[in-house]
Amino acid sequence: MNLNTNYTPRPMPRTTRYARLTLSVPLLILGSASSTVAAEVGLYTGLIPQPSLDRWMYPFNATPGTRPTISTFGSTPGDTAFDSRDGQMLIRFDTAGLVPGALGASRYEIESLRVTVQFANDMVVEYDATPDPWQSFLGAADPEWIADPDPGQPVELFGVGFRNGFSLMSFLENSPYTVPPNSPLSPSVRNAYAMGFDANGVAIDISNNPRLGFDAPSWAVGTIPELEPGDFIPIDTRMHFDIDVSDPAVQSYLREGLDAGRLMFALSSLTFVVEQGGNFPTFYAKENAFVIFGLADAAQLTYSIRVLPECGIADFNCDGLVDGSDLGTLLGFWGPCPSPCPADLTGDGRVDGSDLGELLGRWSN
Repeated sequence: MNLNTNYTPRPMPRTTRYARLTLSVPLLILGSASSTVAAEVGLYTGLIPQPSLDRWMYPFNATPGTRPTISTFGSTPGDTAFDSRDGQMLIRFDTAGLVPGALGASRYEIESLRVTVQFANDMVVEYDATPDPWQSFLGAADPEWIADPDPGQPVELFGVGFRNGFSLMSFLENSPYTVPPNSPLSPSVRNAYAMGFDANGVAIDISNNPRLGFDAPSWAVGTIPELEPGDFIPIDTRMHFDIDVSDPAVQSYLREGLDAGRLMFALSSLTFVVEQGGNFPTFYAKENAFVIFGLADAAQLTYSIRVLPECGIADFNCDGLVDGSDLGTLLGFWGPCPSPCPADLTGDGRVDGSDLGELLGRWSN
């Protein structure tokens, strides 16, 4: 199937939804069925209509993994307790059986990924599709505070990082928020958190970016094409997140996830709240009765992923030669390059003269 970036799925009976999952098993457009390796190579496109995990990552969530709705919001602006990005939504999609796994992260090229969620509350959130400066979330008495330049606060998508011994493979819907002796009221203690990258491609916890004084570049900002900025969002509206797969660090994160057979994301918003109240985005979870009976949708993933052939060392374009084309690729990655980095031939986390020497030593005559 072709990926239609304007596709907006409509609620459908549950039987149809699962039938669509069956039909979305990717078509291999390259290779031969008689060769296992060749059959893995090709373009995989489809729709995963429901996550394997959706979790409200919030310190006071007494029912992790079973809540019917999940909301995102910030803590009270200027507060020193909790995380600034207090209520986060974790979503995991399992790709095993849809895209071949365990091939090595460098074998994947993500062409496009779109996450879609559906609003479960009505006309209480103003639509904002532009990032806000971190200073707008400070307390109004803070000398660095500036007013939010537009109505509402955006919902943003990031990756997921882990601490306290948890990982992509071990964190479950009902895993604890943190571990003793940490207090869940403290900042920077949650076992799974919204993760971004700094300017050098290093993974960082962005849960407290206003408190720490930096903008957190999101991987996608939620968009609703049929609304204008400042409009209130009706119930059942779908918000789309088109992930920036052109970012090398994001591409690397996604490749590692595909190799492991699962992709995990965090939705976050610095929506202003007051203690025990406020108007903030709320989305359907897969446990919601409306979702179970096919009247609404949990989070969905539309994907277009290419599995690449196995290449010789420094033959980045897999044409059987190490030549000027491969040299251009190496130079395009020059500098810090997070793992897995195809041009980091020496495996030291950088692309520099050592990697250039390795490539030239394999130059095709």
